[in-house]
Amino acid sequence: MLSAITQLLIFQLAGEALAQSLQLPIPGPVIGMVFLFLFFQLREGPGKELKSTSQTLLQNLSLLFVPAGAGILVHLHRVADEWLALLLSLLISTVATLVVTAFVMRACLKLQRRPR
Repeated sequence: MLSAITQLLIFQLAGEALAQSLQLPIPGPVIGMVFLFLFFQLREGPGKELKSTSQTLLQNLSLLFVPAGAGILVHLHRVADEWLALLLSLLISTVATLVVTAFVMRACLKLQRRPR
């Protein structure tokens, strides 16, 4: 488990280093995730240990929202002042995510159906 978490953190660090050094507007963890994806494409998928560790992290993902929830409670007055902007940004980003996901899914299905 430790080596799998180390592997994930190394890719995150590589993405963070690239984002900081080139002053990119993309978050480092996102770049690290792209690196991890490319690595898996070259290696034909993650190993058994990384799969197991990832499943464990995903099962406990809800715990990562506790600090965010506490932060919202601390700054509840700001949420009350900016509720309309927050609501609109949540709605627009949710719709945009659904649209992009639909297009990516459609493209993946077309690639899957295409004979090799």
